[in-house]
Amino acid sequence: MKPSELIYDWNHVLPTDLLPRGPVLLNDETLRDGLQSPSVRDPSIAEKIEILHLMEALGINCLDLGLPGAGARAVEHVEALAREIVVNRMKIQANCAARTHENDIRPIAEIVQRTGLNIQAATFIGSSPLRRYTENWTEDFLLETTEKALKFAVSLGLEVMYVTEDTSRCDPAMVKRLYSTAINCGASAIVVCDTAGHSTPMGAYALTKFVVDEVIKPSGEKIRLDWHGHCDRGFAVANSMAALAAGADCVHGCALGTGERVGNTQMDQMLVNLKLMGIAPWEQQDLTKLRDYCEAVSRATGVPIPPNYPVVGEDAFRTATGVHAAAVIKAYKKNDIELANAVYSGVPSHLFGMEQVIDVGPMSGKSNVLFWLERRGIAASDDLVERIFKRAKASDHTLSEAEIRECMEVSL
Repeated sequence: MKPSELIYDWNHVLPTDLLPRGPVLLNDETLRDGLQSPSVRDPSIAEKIEILHLMEALGINCLDLGLPGAGARAVEHVEALAREIVVNRMKIQANCAARTHENDIRPIAEIVQRTGLNIQAATFIGSSPLRRYTENWTEDFLLETTEKALKFAVSLGLEVMYVTEDTSRCDPAMVKRLYSTAINCGASAIVVCDTAGHSTPMGAYALTKFVVDEVIKPSGEKIRLDWHGHCDRGFAVANSMAALAAGADCVHGCALGTGERVGNTQMDQMLVNLKLMGIAPWEQQDLTKLRDYCEAVSRATGVPIPPNYPVVGEDAFRTATGVHAAAVIKAYKKNDIELANAVYSGVPSHLFGMEQVIDVGPMSGKSNVLFWLERRGIAASDDLVERIFKRAKASDHTLSEAEIRECMEVSL
């Protein structure tokens, strides 16, 4: 019997209009917004190229190459990534961030000319009353700035993605006016931003649906709608799913949720959930390189992966608890990997290139010890099992392999 036949899945007991609609696109912000964290190191070009290839391997649709308006280093890195995409004929599409200013937009067009890669200009501007009051911006100033910047980008032959910062705290009238102006000026994609991580899933749904119903549908244009979220309240993935259910086409995210303050939507967790939810095209995507992607970003940026981080954390598929381990072991003895992956885990580890790990610690039973030894082809004598078991019970932590092997040496 398949494990799926033994699970009553409450995740599917809800109206279908509350499920994200496929196909879903993903835009990776790791190499731009993810690097705005004050704690990260800006990776070298070689490290960024390694990460780029892992994005391609995971099937991620597009990425933000950087903000070339920031200076010579940014231009050098963006251009190197663009050339890598061209030379290797990658499927992944590219965009670059830019303020709604000619000095930020022009470098993108120049890189397009030098590399031959079509790069979308992701032009951004603050929108909320809070930001307008702080900056002394009038509504007319924002509308005029939007119109001028987008017309300039289009005149340079660039496709435009129009981004409003702090959309989740912006009044409906201004949301409608800004996006309508952008569409009228040639934007082919618009991005709703929860810049300060203010939204709840209900708010993300309401805002996205408003933009669909009040801006995109009345425009009569084929406009891609993106959701760009942050994780200040811990809602980033949930908000992204809510936005997709409300009609968003694309979600932005960063590996490991890197980014300013507590970071952006976790791209790796989006990939996992879209696959497990069976949402096109991710239900068929090979995600066995997910850990490689996260580890490459961790090495390159200096951001550690917490042991309890979902799926790619050291403890994600690891147990030393006797009751849990006993159930997993019984599943293994049925020669059923899927059962072993499901009995004490909501994520099938084999789908992501990993497996269940059983260790030995103070909460373990003797079955943990026996399984640990059997997996390594070590004869499990009663004396050896007892030595290891007593060592574990006397310990305040899960035993390392070296500590277990010390017990083996004593028994020889």
